[in-house]
Amino acid sequence: MTYAWDLVGKKQWDAVTDYWLWWMLAAVLIGAELVTGTFYLLAAGIAFAFGGAAAFAGASPPLQLLTAGILAVVGTVIAHRWRRRQGEAPALPGLDIGQSVRVDAWHPDGTARVEYRGTQWDGVLASDETPRRHTMYIVATRGSTLVLSAERPDTGR
Repeated sequence: MTYAWDLVGKKQWDAVTDYWLWWMLAAVLIGAELVTGTFYLLAAGIAFAFGGAAAFAGASPPLQLLTAGILAVVGTVIAHRWRRRQGEAPALPGLDIGQSVRVDAWHPDGTARVEYRGTQWDGVLASDETPRRHTMYIVATRGSTLVLSAERPDTGR
């Protein structure tokens, strides 16, 4: 039986480790990409897979590095341009939107003290025409201030 450590320094070990090392690193990068979702690690993982293909084809280590390096840079630039073209993902509505609050006191300037999630919050009316009620609904947040409406907003939930 031959173990990997018996092959150190022999041509068999060099041939095995070159492409397997590249492919293992490619798998790790692509696996990490599945967690992050940025596409940059995918570009590097694909480049490493091509580095492994170059090693499998018998290319020298400098040529393997050059192949993987150039493809990683090109893939990263392509991923960056693609992400810029796609724009930002639409913001998800806050978890507080649509929740009801109990108004403790209305102030003359249209602000209120409301009780929500077991504590006191500042609230403001969504518009000057919004009627003041004892139970209001959160339609937005501005920092730690709740924007209130008399009607429950459609949140799509």
